[in-house]
Amino acid sequence: MAAVENHLKRKLEAGGLAASLNLVHWRSVNAAGIAQECGFDWLFLDLEHNTMDLDTAAQICVAALPTGVTPIVRVPSHDSFQATRILDGGAMGIVVPHVDTPEQAAQIVGNCRYPPVGHRSLAGAMPQLGFKTFPVREAIEILNRNTLIIVMLESAQAIANADAIAAVAGVDGLLIGTNDLAAELGIPGDFANARIEDAYSKMIAACRRHGKHPGMGGVYDHVLMEKFVRLGVRFMLGGGDVALMTAAGKARASFIHGLRL
Repeated sequence: MAAVENHLKRKLEAGGLAASLNLVHWRSVNAAGIAQECGFDWLFLDLEHNTMDLDTAAQICVAALPTGVTPIVRVPSHDSFQATRILDGGAMGIVVPHVDTPEQAAQIVGNCRYPPVGHRSLAGAMPQLGFKTFPVREAIEILNRNTLIIVMLESAQAIANADAIAAVAGVDGLLIGTNDLAAELGIPGDFANARIEDAYSKMIAACRRHGKHPGMGGVYDHVLMEKFVRLGVRFMLGGGDVALMTAAGKARASFIHGLRL
């Protein structure tokens, strides 16, 4: 088995638009296959807002690798052991919440990338390398090239620092957590507010200046999704497992109960 390419990263580098299937309640290794059938580009395993353990997350990540649906894990904190262990276990990238300063972003890069970019410790046989033993220099190059590091901007301070955060070498993308940002700004749930659009404009401009990928989380209204994509968003959280199932289930149940007997 050859080393696994990060298909999400390649698609973003080519200027494409990518959407995830978000795993919050789902715990099955068949998630990536179903996401692939639906047309999603990546899996977003949300370890910040659920009780999924690292072992379960790692099994889902490893099962996803052959499908081309890229497994990305949101870790619950800036702690290095959370991110590095799931990266060792099969994730092709991480999302780190509540990053407010370039210093925090630089520390995350230092924890999660191998030398000379960072200081991560090299593990043994890894699923992303097909469990093949590569020369150390080659393994480091492959893993650094295929690991996606995304930091979340979820406060007014983070938006003010967007340019400096985007300038940090080793950061691949900036992702606005729209729910938390709106709440922090005192406009909870008001995603159509001009202050939210201004935040996206600043983040997208910072990404363009520094060659990073701009992302969006928490926005699922189709009109707003299209609006922010036209502004320049290039990757997004496409929808959660329960939310998508509930929407489809309600539509089916409504149809069935509306049939005339």
